[in-house]
Amino acid sequence: MIEKNILILCIFFFLLLLPMRSFSKNNYSKATFAGGCFWCMEFPFENLEGVIEVVSGYTGGHKENPTYQEISSGETGHLEAVQIIYDGSKITYSELLDVFWRQIDPTDLGGQFVDRGNQYTTAIFYHSEEQKALAEKSKENLEKLGKFKTPITTKIREASKFYRAENYHQNYYKNHPIRYKYYRFNSGRDQYLKKIWKDGMKNENQKDHHQKFKKLSEADLKQKLTPLQYEVTQNNGTERPFDNEYWNSEKEGIYVDIVSGEPLFSSLDKYDSGTGWPSFIKPLEADHITEREDKGLFMVRTEVRSKFADSHLGHVFPDGPEPTGLRFCINSAALRFIPKEDLEKEGYRGYKKLFE
Repeated sequence: MIEKNILILCIFFFLLLLPMRSFSKNNYSKATFAGGCFWCMEFPFENLEGVIEVVSGYTGGHKENPTYQEISSGETGHLEAVQIIYDGSKITYSELLDVFWRQIDPTDLGGQFVDRGNQYTTAIFYHSEEQKALAEKSKENLEKLGKFKTPITTKIREASKFYRAENYHQNYYKNHPIRYKYYRFNSGRDQYLKKIWKDGMKNENQKDHHQKFKKLSEADLKQKLTPLQYEVTQNNGTERPFDNEYWNSEKEGIYVDIVSGEPLFSSLDKYDSGTGWPSFIKPLEADHITEREDKGLFMVRTEVRSKFADSHLGHVFPDGPEPTGLRFCINSAALRFIPKEDLEKEGYRGYKKLFE
């Protein structure tokens, strides 16, 4: 009887410790960066392999539970920031620092680009002495590059309480892609970063990832594509509604450019618009979509094309459902679907977490 009770106690303590053991394997850590408008700071980190989550918020101030209106006044001492949860076994803090420096003007004491005030200044908030040392080293290395004519003013500060921003600020670049791109361009951020970093704006992982997305030669296009796919993507054609591959598909996965393979849309953002074509409320990667004014058919529409292959995809209309209010009306012939279970073997491992 005593032996039986001991066995029961051993099983109980094993089950009690099991969640703790599994959590420790995750090796998740936090990184907190302030780089001006947090809308522009989510996107660079979102799809890096090893990044679990990116949250927009406020930190470094003296008021509890501040609102966006209070932050905007500049009176609470908070900075707009992003907090990144990452898997240290897949991406290092130093790699995150490298991405951070390449998104900001580290010499600006008064804000970032068009956004002025203390709430838009830059800072690295360290969560450990190791992070502090790495941040200081990376700042020294940046100064040695000699890219900046004035001193680097980004502060390295101990992390304090981080307050999650209102829901409408989260994933703004995904939920409002047109407005986000318009704001980002007009803020002057993109122009500045292009001037400073030229071809080195993205980190090496992103650069290598994007190098495979290319426009094919005319001969290769005709060999790879069906006549319909060629007509749609190269001649701005339109396939027949209700008679195309994906208009009513409900399978889970992502849609990529039929020519280059660049990720464009997710099944999670797909909905039945009643038009007979695949419709999405937002792109999977806002940076992979370009827009052009289309004055054909005696009307003015906004055409959407893929960034790297320059394929005609379809059009975007302002009559979609919330939260974006947009309808990306896309030709199936411009897309290739990759089921969620095939993402890793097809080379899109970073998108698996969307469906977990």
